[in-house]
Amino acid sequence: MTVPAPSARLRLGGRDFAPGVPVVMAVINRTPDSFYAANRMIDADRAAEAVARAEAEGADIVDIGGVKAGPGTEVDIAEELRRVVPFLARIRSDHPNLLLSVDTWRAEVAREACAAGADLINDTWAGHDPELPAIAASTGAGLVISHTGGAVPRTRPHRVGYGTDPEGVVDDVLAVLAGNARRAVDAGVPGESLLLDPTHDFGKNTWHGLALLRRTEDLVALGHPVLMSLSRKDFVGETLDLGVDDRLEGTLAATAVAAWGGAKVFRVHDVAASRRAIDMVASIRGERPPARAVRGLA
Repeated sequence: MTVPAPSARLRLGGRDFAPGVPVVMAVINRTPDSFYAANRMIDADRAAEAVARAEAEGADIVDIGGVKAGPGTEVDIAEELRRVVPFLARIRSDHPNLLLSVDTWRAEVAREACAAGADLINDTWAGHDPELPAIAASTGAGLVISHTGGAVPRTRPHRVGYGTDPEGVVDDVLAVLAGNARRAVDAGVPGESLLLDPTHDFGKNTWHGLALLRRTEDLVALGHPVLMSLSRKDFVGETLDLGVDDRLEGTLAATAVAAWGGAKVFRVHDVAASRRAIDMVASIRGERPPARAVRGLA
């Protein structure tokens, strides 16, 4: 069995993750209506406890968002700032060694979040606000380059297509991510601080999500660190006919496939389980030694 190419080098917030070293990003949703009820953390103290727990369980990055991705109650810029920026500043103070990400598509929020200590701008809406690369470059933050198939923020896909072949989505994703990454580099964002996210479920159906997982190696071949945000998503639920609360095993299977293919960063709700699965794959790939190896030796 041939081992795929290793994940790319990642540099964020003064930290360097060498090729082949996987990175776990924990999700903290400062919203009352996240699709996964266990991650609704509008209460700041509860959210702070979740951050501490995530760090203890092996998270390298914490991704803080203030707006539900899908349709729902309107959240204006002022409210998003209120939910995200003071909390981010609190976590920056309490966890100086933890990398912090802000999940936003709005330049106004990204700018304030970076001033409060964010190391990464997680733009899940594919450059809807064209100012984000310049903000990342000027603040020294990393940037997530995503793909939504042209969908606008907070909308769900409807009969979206990428040609007659389900694998056609991969060609579109590769072209869009490569083009937007070039533009971000031209704006001054270092290539090792750009994360490429195929963005499962955003502008895609379940067949598209499965195809993108099968082609993880092609995403990695673009040369930037690849982010996989798979945790408890609808493509997992539809594949196994399961509700959100029962999607952990499917998520871990998808995560293991992406890790084997060379993905770098994994955005997860279940940090401990995901960390173990990702580390196991890294050891199978030969990039991480076993924590203990005494069987047959003692």
